[in-house]
This record gives sequence, C-alpha cells and structure tokens, in this order.
Amino acid sequence: GLPRGRVVEIYGPESSGKTTVALHAVANAQRQGGIAAFIDAEHALDPEYAAKLGVDTDALLVSQPDTGEQALEIMDMLVGSGSLDIVVIDSVAALVPRAEIEGDMGDSHVGLQARLMSQALRKITGRLSQTKTTAIFINQLREKIGVFFGSPETTTGGKALKFYASIRIDVRRIQTLKEGADSVGNRTKAKIVKNKMAPPFKIAEFDIIYGQG
Repeated sequence: GLPRGRVVEIYGPESSGKTTVALHAVANAQRQGGIAAFIDAEHALDPEYAAKLGVDTDALLVSQPDTGEQALEIMDMLVGSGSLDIVVIDSVAALVPRAEIEGDMGDSHVGLQARLMSQALRKITGRLSQTKTTAIFINQLREKIGVFFGSPETTTGGKALKFYASIRIDVRRIQTLKEGADSVGNRTKAKIVKNKMAPPFKIAEFDIIYGQG
C-alpha cells in the first residue's frame, strides 16, 4: 500500500510498466471506496486497459491538460477540495511549461520545468498531508549527456520531486515473457529507491501481461 498524504514518484525507462503500477494503485483505492483522479498530460490513457486492471473508469476523474501549469493547477484544485484519495500525474516529462509551448522553436527554456515543479510541489505537499491525499507522479528516465562517473540516468523535471517524494519506485522491464515465439508480456522489477515511511531498497518482481496487467 502507498502512504496517504504523501508524494510517490514512479520512474523508469519507457514502456517499463510505470503507468500499469499507478493504475493498480488507483484500482486498489477505488475498491476501498476512494475517489481517484488521473491527470493525463501524456494524452495516452487507455480506458479499456485501465478497466482490465480493475479501474472503475466511470468513477475516475480524468483531465487532459494542455500545459504543465494547467496540469498542476488542476491537481492543486482537486487536492485542495479534500474529496480525493489518490491522484496520478502521467507524466512529469509531459508537463511542458506554457512559455515553452507558446515560444519559438529555438528559444531557450532551460530550467523552466524544474522551476514550475518546485513551485508546485512546495504548495501541493502541504495540501496533500492536510487532505490525506496520495499523489503519484510518473516520471521518465533519460540519459544524462557526458557523464563519466555515477549513473548516466536522470529523471526529468529537476530535483524538487526527488526531494519532496516520500517514496520513489524504480520500475524496469527485466525480460520478455514468451509463449512459444510470441511475446505475451514482461517480467518487471520494482525497486523502492527512497522510502521515508519504512526501510528502502526492497525489491519486488512481477509479470505484466500485455493488455491485462
């Protein structure tokens, strides 16, 4: 289970099962009578797949914002209403600041997203704990350029999320599951990289079957 009133970051490479893990958390919250919201900044939520994972898609509040600011404002408003139990943001990488969307191609927008994230998280974390809402931020891993020591991988959106998250979960595909010659799913490894609520570095492995979860 995930702690209430806290920020959880689920990160990993593309197609590693991050959204699947988050949707399972939504389904669990709904089963216990909770209200869930999904802020689909990626514009990629598949309601049929979510339903197969046990999500009640009719009761799920879904928003598809156009800008990073809009996404975080919607989140702030939903959390502030006190009626939510869990909110998912998919994904941090898709929270593109308004200035970047409206600006010209060559403009430099260095640090804009990181600033947006740190301002929003400063405000939202207090509200989450007051309203006992769990927030799950899904994040992409990307390669840092020119790193010769330490990990070359980094998450998007600056350092704020790393700092504010009570739990960080690293989700990766470790092998493809086959039936004969057909790929039917992935063996997935989830590692708790940071946990303020319990000892970290626990690892779980599970199978995600295509189309079923």
